[in-house]
Amino acid sequence: MTETGRERAAPPAWTVRWLRPAAIASLVVNVLIVVTGGVVRLTGSGLGCPTWPRCTDQSFVPHRELGIHGAIEFGNRMVTFLLAAVAIATLVVAWRHGRRSLTRLAFVLALGVPAQAVVGGITVLTDLNPWIVAFHLLVSLAMIGVSVVLLRRLDEGDGPAEPLVAGGIVRLVQTTFVVGWVVLYVGTVVTGSGPHAGDLDARRNGLDPRALSQLHTDVVFLLLGLSIATVLVLRAVNAPRLARRAALTLVAVELAQGVVGFVQYFLDLPIGLVALHLLGAALTSAALAWLLVSVREHSHTGAPVVAGSSS
Repeated sequence: MTETGRERAAPPAWTVRWLRPAAIASLVVNVLIVVTGGVVRLTGSGLGCPTWPRCTDQSFVPHRELGIHGAIEFGNRMVTFLLAAVAIATLVVAWRHGRRSLTRLAFVLALGVPAQAVVGGITVLTDLNPWIVAFHLLVSLAMIGVSVVLLRRLDEGDGPAEPLVAGGIVRLVQTTFVVGWVVLYVGTVVTGSGPHAGDLDARRNGLDPRALSQLHTDVVFLLLGLSIATVLVLRAVNAPRLARRAALTLVAVELAQGVVGFVQYFLDLPIGLVALHLLGAALTSAALAWLLVSVREHSHTGAPVVAGSSS
């Protein structure tokens, strides 16, 4: 039954078959755009296309004089079109499937594409202002989280959200989520003070990289402590397997991310390790969102579970 108490017609079979692959594709391409955007910055190609929305004042595509940097920046812009195609496809499938909860999430993902394109344009027009570059990354990380929520909702109903663990544990998970996002934010500020500006002439935020790195490390240890506590508490109360698995995944991602972060710092930030660390940030956002939505469940009120459900 729907919220209005009326029986809803069964969704078209093709939407049941394609909604989960579309949602997974949304997650993958949102992670991909983070990585390709990082490649642009790490190779100094942030102004490879010196204007926006055109690549140059005369052309939408780079010319030979722009060299490899123009090709890299233009390639990242092309990934945006892939992201848009996946977002539109996901929205269409969700809309035809008929569940408003899924359609709303798919709409947020679709709306994020032009919003991010505009923010990306502003970063170019402001000559890679480090604060706008950081915001650009944070929005992409948030879109990764929304993609994870969409995947989780496929296995849920459209009724009210009900906690699967005690209220104190839910608050512990929420605190972990907030601290995780503090870690991600501080990480972008550290990046804005470091050497990889996206262009040789791009200015930095003027803050002390060493002090910021220490702050980032301190918050990371707080996050790791909260995450380990979450794992132990969920195991102690025999929480649902999904929640326990999500907490363990978050700890594993954090440990891997921490190792990469320490190594890259002591090796003076080699490009390959920084790119890997950026991928880790994307996976951290996904793991944080997964943990947050794994300790509650929307009750089933007539909403069909999508094909391939794990519930």
